[in-house]
Amino acid sequence: MSWIVSEAWIAVVLIPVFILLYSLKILREYERGVVFLLGRFWRVKGPGLIIIIPIIQQMVRVDLRTRVLDVPEQDVISRDNVSVKVNAVVYFRVVDAQKAVIQVEDFLVATSQLAQTTLRSVLGQHELDEMLAARERLNSDIQRILDEQTDAWGIKVSNVELKHVDLDESMIRAIAKQAEAERSRRAKVIDAEGEVQAAGKFLEAGQILAETPQAMQLRYLTTLHTIGVENNSTIVFPFPIELMRIFSGQDKNQA
Repeated sequence: MSWIVSEAWIAVVLIPVFILLYSLKILREYERGVVFLLGRFWRVKGPGLIIIIPIIQQMVRVDLRTRVLDVPEQDVISRDNVSVKVNAVVYFRVVDAQKAVIQVEDFLVATSQLAQTTLRSVLGQHELDEMLAARERLNSDIQRILDEQTDAWGIKVSNVELKHVDLDESMIRAIAKQAEAERSRRAKVIDAEGEVQAAGKFLEAGQILAETPQAMQLRYLTTLHTIGVENNSTIVFPFPIELMRIFSGQDKNQA
């Protein structure tokens, strides 16, 4: 009989100890505990040591650290009807533990699904060239939309980065041909601009030579010097029209 009494006393002593140990919760610096009292929200506790009354109270741990969400590859059709595969990474964190637990069932899954639909929606409004060349602006647009829509869940989306924009082989070849054609066009434009500038300089030189006969004679002598330096077998020597006029005038006087 005595051993039954001793076991009863042991149970009376140990049960409160177990209840007390079970009631003690330790929350780290980056954790918060959303406490419910008889099913109703009571308060947010932590960090540190807190006490939860068993059965009457329940606690949900929430991690406040920044999370990295890898958005799966999405099939996107751009505004110019080009099919591409795009994936991204989203950086977000919980800023309101109460909303993250009460307002949405699973904020991680909800944010992932929202990021996928937003990625397709935003990129579908832009052309392929913008996806390849204006990533910073697209990242900012997606981040702003996600941040606005997840604010009701107590979530802050801090950054969104597009990782890859993959094209099929036919589209890669088409882009290469387009780039080659663009380079050829620019080369032709540069050549044409050079011809226009050269023509303007020739016109300016011609006007100077026409207005100054001495300049014409200097140009003539320079040309003769250039011809004399070159090793040519045959030289065509230009005869000035002024000398012909002088000789023709002397012949008339002698007659």
